[in-house]
Amino acid sequence: MDNTIDFYELLGVDRKATPDDVKKAYRKAARKYHPDVNPGDKKAEEKYKQISQAYEVLSDKEKRAKYDQFGAAWQQAQHSPQWEGVDPREFFTTNFGAGSFEEIFGSIFGDVGRATGRQRSRAQVQPQRGANISHELSVTFAEAVKGSQKQLTLSISDICPDCGGLGGKGGPCQACNGSGQSSRGAGMFGLGGACPYCQGTGEVVQSQCQTCRGGGEVLRERKLKVKIPAGVKTGSKIRLAGEGGRGARGGPNGDLILIIDVQEDAFFKRTGDDVEVEVPLSFTEASLGAKISVPTVEGQVSLKVPAGTRSGQRFRLRGQGPAKPGTKTRADEFVKVTIVPPRRLTKEQKELLEELARVTEEDPRADLPDGLE
Repeated sequence: MDNTIDFYELLGVDRKATPDDVKKAYRKAARKYHPDVNPGDKKAEEKYKQISQAYEVLSDKEKRAKYDQFGAAWQQAQHSPQWEGVDPREFFTTNFGAGSFEEIFGSIFGDVGRATGRQRSRAQVQPQRGANISHELSVTFAEAVKGSQKQLTLSISDICPDCGGLGGKGGPCQACNGSGQSSRGAGMFGLGGACPYCQGTGEVVQSQCQTCRGGGEVLRERKLKVKIPAGVKTGSKIRLAGEGGRGARGGPNGDLILIIDVQEDAFFKRTGDDVEVEVPLSFTEASLGAKISVPTVEGQVSLKVPAGTRSGQRFRLRGQGPAKPGTKTRADEFVKVTIVPPRRLTKEQKELLEELARVTEEDPRADLPDGLE
């Protein structure tokens, strides 16, 4: 990726943008440039990869902090050890005279001490598991309720496979003679911890990796088939083991965690595990009672509406809602009815209603107060 591109400008957000602002901007841009929306368009594909990497950085608190501090050099900064640019041998030579580094540490530990330190430090450098990666997955209401299988194409910021995340080819660390062991704060008879100059690896970067340009990370494109369980809701998580960040030094990959975002449906509404639908009733159906057909997530069912039903009244259809994930039971559906008056009345209908109004003694506003007391 071109390091001159500003991630904030790429997503169209201010540097003080909240995580929600970043998320909304990413979703808008991702939908516009997604390969599925622009088949065969290489420019859109490259733009989508850039947007994905920008979101990967700005949505991660630690990566964003480094990006804000170091800009385009943020990746190199996150791999920089504590003593970057400091040569301990030069430090001792400058302050204690030529040969002081070998004299001081050689007299205390000797060659055997160095060998022991090398063996101990090498044993400490263990395989490192890859990072877990979170990614938002948008699904339709029908896919969430009924379950589905989706084909995903993701661009994930990952450890460079050619340099293992180091940013280049390594060579023996001069500070610890390749042992990975530090004598700093060690005391007279003990060895120190991991060398801060090479972080205990015994190696330092000597030439830049051409694949990642020294950043230690590259975009990895993944094509995955994901099974969406029936009944998932916004915020539900699906874990794909081993599909996350690449492990280091032979360690296992992390996991990919998909966070579900369910799109709204024009008719069905989710209320917890249940769903709700709004169904219109005619004046006569509400007054006299009726048997009507109502839609559910699995198709039409019959509902008996009692006489005198009021607008806004809700009826429960047990077991007619979505499946409850992890169980064999189903949630409920609630039917909210609204009374819809006829748009046009014939002369006969109008006369009948006027006669009904004349013989009706009930006043629906009888319980209203006269005003504010």
